[in-house]
Amino acid sequence: MKKSEADENAMVFYDDEGIGAFVYLKEENEPIELETSELPARPRIKIGTLRLAERFRGQRLGEGALGVSLWRWQETKKEEIYVTVFEKHESLVSLFKRFGFKKVGINSRGESIYLKSRQDISYSNPYISFPFISPNFKKAGLIPIYDSYHDKLFPYSELKGAKTEIEEETAGNGITKIYIATPFSSMHYYVGEPVGIYRIFSGPKKQFKSVLTSYCTITKIDVVKDQNHPIITATEFIKMAGNKTIYTPETLLRIYDQNRNVVMIEMVYNGYFGQGHNINYKELSDNGLFSTYPYNLIYSPEEFIQILEMGDVDVQNVIINQS
Repeated sequence: MKKSEADENAMVFYDDEGIGAFVYLKEENEPIELETSELPARPRIKIGTLRLAERFRGQRLGEGALGVSLWRWQETKKEEIYVTVFEKHESLVSLFKRFGFKKVGINSRGESIYLKSRQDISYSNPYISFPFISPNFKKAGLIPIYDSYHDKLFPYSELKGAKTEIEEETAGNGITKIYIATPFSSMHYYVGEPVGIYRIFSGPKKQFKSVLTSYCTITKIDVVKDQNHPIITATEFIKMAGNKTIYTPETLLRIYDQNRNVVMIEMVYNGYFGQGHNINYKELSDNGLFSTYPYNLIYSPEEFIQILEMGDVDVQNVIINQS
């Protein structure tokens, strides 16, 4: 009530049983007291509370909650974001480390301070730099996904005029996404490559309703089958896909059995254009950005930046530390 009366906000996820996740972010500009020193005052976001209901453990809601917190931090353009956490919460500490938070000290209550700074973004892997995209990429690509799958995997990528309710899926909760490709030939993608997510509309007027909605960075590529030659067994393939894809194990097995080429692409969900800002096929084509099949499209850094700008993205706030 005290926070509510002060007009502060929290991000809350509900289901039929009540609150499933609760995230409270606080804007600060004051010193952080450590055991033997202090960090000087700077514009910061503090993750004051990040709680998950026990029934959602293992459903990737923690990764999703942290991802949304980092998006909010990015929007504010504050220098730093930090959290205080006791080391006994090992899975939570591991999650913060994975997303680039560094331990900077311990406070008087014995909590560790984990902090991430815009001035010190490492591009050693796309998780550590999330939500920012490395300025060092050499090319970019496009990933085509049919509408019914897209809307479950990328629930934040809203469509203008869409009224349909999105079914809750574990794959949609997290920031890590897995896309199963069945290309006719080998693919050009590489780890660290930014890609646009292209939603293929299954109805009429595809050139207006098929749209580029989101952008990700590839974190892992596994060739599962190559020209009908199994590289990874079906059992291992299903295990690796886990709960980061919207496919059931039965569907994954069918994909494995019925296709000559199967490639599993893991991505981190850097951002989305948002309702009214998605870019349709006609706009891309008119700008010379859709000249071949989606899998074969290769964009220069300049073309990818052009696409972000077409989606009304503040590029300087997405690709930072540009030389």
